[in-house]
Amino acid sequence: MKDLHNRCFNGRLWFVRDVCGMICALFTYILIIFAQYVIITVIIVPEQSVPTKVTNFVIFEFFTFMAISSHLRTMFTDPGAVPRGTATKEAIEQLGLIDGQVLYKCTKCCSIKPERAHHCSVCQRCIKRMDHHCPWINNCVGENNQKFFVLFTFYIAIIAIHALIMVFNYFMGCMNDEWKSTYPQPAPVNVILLICLTFEGLLFSIFAVIMAIVQFQAIWNDETGIEQLKKETGKRRNRRQMKSLRAVFGLKGFSLAWFSPFTRAESGA
Repeated sequence: MKDLHNRCFNGRLWFVRDVCGMICALFTYILIIFAQYVIITVIIVPEQSVPTKVTNFVIFEFFTFMAISSHLRTMFTDPGAVPRGTATKEAIEQLGLIDGQVLYKCTKCCSIKPERAHHCSVCQRCIKRMDHHCPWINNCVGENNQKFFVLFTFYIAIIAIHALIMVFNYFMGCMNDEWKSTYPQPAPVNVILLICLTFEGLLFSIFAVIMAIVQFQAIWNDETGIEQLKKETGKRRNRRQMKSLRAVFGLKGFSLAWFSPFTRAESGA
């Protein structure tokens, strides 16, 4: 019954039933929808140049689609939860441990903890190579979904920066036209919406860029956020940088599939 806390659809889909996380995830989509509304109705639709209109629309919608897909994959992918109830006396005896061999157990979920696994109090599970729990994705970032989280921050940064560029060009065009526009909404309403979008774009771009850099650096150095906080990186020998990248993004080396939220590292993509 406890597994129902994190799984639904007969165990085929991972989902954390955390109220705070669900609100944060919903708020993320509300902000994306607001950005879509402002960009399309205020900037793209009234644009006089057809090539500019089409180019901006295709770029913005493509990267928005990739960002949403990455967010969904991050949120609904099992981050690497360790099965419960594996730390029973019978199970430990079957391991055939030798004298002096260390075995880590989690008393909270009664599981045998693999190396680099940590217990998440929100997910109520031990997570393999857990980096942190993020309320904005309503899930932990761990071994199985770190790639999707990095892609989410990457694509959010792109659409935020693209939105800021379009807003800047819009204001420059209005200034050159002395604010004599033929837009369907009154200019004051447009200005208020664009100012709100500017603040949103700045916050999203700063947050996403910093988070993407932090995540990439952690992967490059083969360490997680928890290991940095607990200073556990010195207890093991780091992998080579490219090996760490392949472990997260794909086992066959660099390819365009690294940027796809529809492939996973386990498949070799």
